[in-house]
Amino acid sequence: MSKMKMYTIARCFDKPEKSAAKRRKTFLHDHLTHIEDTIDEIFAAGPLYTYDHKTIIGSLFIYKTDDVPTAKAMLKADPYYRADIWGEIRFTPYYVAAGESVGGLAYKT
Repeated sequence: MSKMKMYTIARCFDKPEKSAAKRRKTFLHDHLTHIEDTIDEIFAAGPLYTYDHKTIIGSLFIYKTDDVPTAKAMLKADPYYRADIWGEIRFTPYYVAAGESVGGLAYKT
């Protein structure tokens, strides 16, 4: 399991009111600047969509830390967090065990 790495996922679901979508647009530049400034701490990040791929309903971050309090602090620094866009946020520790990002399998059977 030497290639296996642990990260922290933050799943952030937008508040249901329409003002969340408007705040997303208002703070998009600041949010993207923050992502660029902290890119070395992020394994992957991006918007979550509805099944029809048309409406953003949240954001997903995979932080390069296995420490949930550290991941929470990183998320709280994001302008989208401060803009009160997300209504529900779930943090989950995550192991990358298989797939392209680890070159196939990160474990041996």
